[in-house]
Amino acid sequence: MPSAVEQLSKGANLGAFAKATELKHRIIFVLGALLVYRLGTYIPVPGIDPHVWNDIFTQKSGGILDMFNLFSGGALERMTIFALNIMPYISASIIMQLAAAMVPSLEALKKEGESGRTKINQYTRFLTVLLATVQAYGLAVGLENLQGSTGSAVIDPGLFFRVSTVITIVGGTIFLMWLGEQMTERGIGNGISLIIFAGIVAELPRAFASTLELGREGQFGVLELIGIFLFIGAIIAFIVFMERAHRRVVVQYPKRQMGNKMTMGDSNFIPLKLNTAGVIPPIFASSLLLLPLTIVGFSGAEGGDFTATISRYLQHGSFAYMALYGLLVAFFCFFYTAIVFNPEENAEMLRKNGGFIPGIRPGKPTTEYLDYIMTRITTIGAIYLVFICLLPEVLISRYSLPFYFGGTSLLIVVSVTMDTVGQIHSHLIAHQYEGLIKKSQPKPRRRRVRR
Repeated sequence: MPSAVEQLSKGANLGAFAKATELKHRIIFVLGALLVYRLGTYIPVPGIDPHVWNDIFTQKSGGILDMFNLFSGGALERMTIFALNIMPYISASIIMQLAAAMVPSLEALKKEGESGRTKINQYTRFLTVLLATVQAYGLAVGLENLQGSTGSAVIDPGLFFRVSTVITIVGGTIFLMWLGEQMTERGIGNGISLIIFAGIVAELPRAFASTLELGREGQFGVLELIGIFLFIGAIIAFIVFMERAHRRVVVQYPKRQMGNKMTMGDSNFIPLKLNTAGVIPPIFASSLLLLPLTIVGFSGAEGGDFTATISRYLQHGSFAYMALYGLLVAFFCFFYTAIVFNPEENAEMLRKNGGFIPGIRPGKPTTEYLDYIMTRITTIGAIYLVFICLLPEVLISRYSLPFYFGGTSLLIVVSVTMDTVGQIHSHLIAHQYEGLIKKSQPKPRRRRVRR
């Protein structure tokens, strides 16, 4: 017999969506917020010559600029107030996660519950402002050093330009951070992820158009073009399958005596995701590989033969680049998984709640068992991430496909889409539960007034 939750899940269809007024209001709010974000990606930073900057960006493309431009929805290419997008907040959140696992005071703060999470969120906001200020100042200085074919990208370089650029870009980042939090609270969740998702999706039509243009120019035939799109569809299906895959660790709870009643033992499971690290490993690996050369390019220094050699070996599609990229993705996959999943804490939580894994004694044996399972599934997850990230690199280097078809962009789009659909589904189920509760309540009887 199907459970009540399963019955409600099957009933969460378009009819239920039409009756969920609150959910429709939340979705409308999210769409409006994303519209404001997209309008902001077209408001330019004062003091920049757009024609010169477009020429410079075309010359410097192919490095970390492409990745940042991908996450900013083209705002960096247009040098707008959202040039840094929400990336400083993402970096600050990751740093705080790492610090919470390494610094005892932050780790204790994390265990305090809601008050501790509020303080950590406040620290994350402060760190976001600091990182955005440093990055905006570096961007302003770099813009002054860049020279295009027709001159400098900055119309009037100097202290005033640097200060105004820092204030403008940092203000844009803070506004996006606030907008993402509002989308999480008043929308359907995942506000920060939806901002990055909207930026990537907004640039996809241009990526498809440029791909079709390559076919029109005769770089590959019609069958090859169809094969490329089928290949991208197969990658998306594979990502969906792997992102939903998880290992269930069965947990048993013994019988308990509560007063005069004996409660029956319960059985549950711990879902361990195959890819616990998500999209963090590709982002970290790409940043480490491409950041040094991008800094050299922005500083205006030539760098000599050494920089030229490194630049040649670290080009997209080269063997050295893909080998280092794959190794770094695998390393960060294990590293970040070790940060976010602590087998000792999970084993201690099971012991406090009276749960145990069948055949495994509580305490240290449970910790070792969870660590053993997590290592095995993380190995599979690392191989999956390396495959997803390197295969599009070959596609980009061989067929000159746009950067938007990279593994990181596909991972983000698919993951955020799945999370958003799950959030909407949860709201529909909650709405149906409320409807069932209202129907189950008896209606008050009306008293007849005798005259």
